[in-house]
Amino acid sequence: MKIAVIGATGMVGSRVTAEAVRRDHTVTAVSRRPAAPGSFPEGVDTVAADVTDPDALRPLLAAADAAVLTIRPAPGSEATLAPATTGVLDVAAATGTRLLVVGGAGPLRSPDRPDLLVSDNPAYVPAQWRPIAAASTEQLRACERHPGAKWTLLSPPAILEPGERTGTYRTGTDTLLVGSDGRSRISAEDLAIAVLDELESPSGRRHLTVAH
Repeated sequence: MKIAVIGATGMVGSRVTAEAVRRDHTVTAVSRRPAAPGSFPEGVDTVAADVTDPDALRPLLAAADAAVLTIRPAPGSEATLAPATTGVLDVAAATGTRLLVVGGAGPLRSPDRPDLLVSDNPAYVPAQWRPIAAASTEQLRACERHPGAKWTLLSPPAILEPGERTGTYRTGTDTLLVGSDGRSRISAEDLAIAVLDELESPSGRRHLTVAH
């Protein structure tokens, strides 16, 4: 499969790229700035392109069987996430490319209160994370409003950080998954496995989540 990873130098994007190469896919790693030599496994095609530039993205998505969007705005720029996602959806719709968006936990429902989104639940989202959680909720809404793109949004659990590649995870739909210890987490490495599993064997869901 030919896969374009947008935001490939980030925590999630770099691991999605590595996992795709591990599975012998052809990968184009897209980042805003040129990637440093040795940033990616051998054989990865690197391209510098801004996510807000449709003319730059169009040929990259047109040449791909699927694309993965893994962008995360800098603090203070959270409001740019949904518009940037809409722009990528526009390009994906025009090229007919399947798009998997790696979003945030914000739009998931709280496991103990289905009426309360995670973005509004201080038990899972401390005050300093509220802006990005709210932005991830609006990112899902932007996907839902889009008329033509073939998209899936994958929400990680509340805690996503680098860690061990265990190869195991649980899958859910629109409710946050928590473990027996009450924690909701996954390593970025195992999230990348879930991304590639979804690309290779689509679930047919618009919104799903995973966790350890």
